[in-house]
Amino acid sequence: MITKKDRELIQKAKALVGAKDIRGGVVKEVGCVLVTEKGETFSGVSLHLACGIGFCAEHTAISQMITQTDETHIKTIVATNDEGAISPCGRCRELMNILDVKNRGTEIIISNDKKVKLKALLPFSWKIE
Repeated sequence: MITKKDRELIQKAKALVGAKDIRGGVVKEVGCVLVTEKGETFSGVSLHLACGIGFCAEHTAISQMITQTDETHIKTIVATNDEGAISPCGRCRELMNILDVKNRGTEIIISNDKKVKLKALLPFSWKIE
């Protein structure tokens, strides 16, 4: 069930969206906001660039978390485009999984009215031994 806080996160992520053509591609097509286990908030935007060197908004937000804290556990995450919340791609799902096994319980807002845990989106995740 989507809560009032979830709706606020969706709006914060959507406020980051503002697709802009640049020389090498498009930036800011997707915005992302995440909340850590300790309640800190981080955000990021997508970079779709030539030669495949861009990355997703989730990657940007997660790298901000890693850069600015010692945390690896994400409590809630949402990515949006100009229409609203969207589900993360497989690469983003796997990044969260590899980062911390506790992230399998991360709440991922996948639409404007639905959220699921990462383990539901990644039932047969790649395991690190």
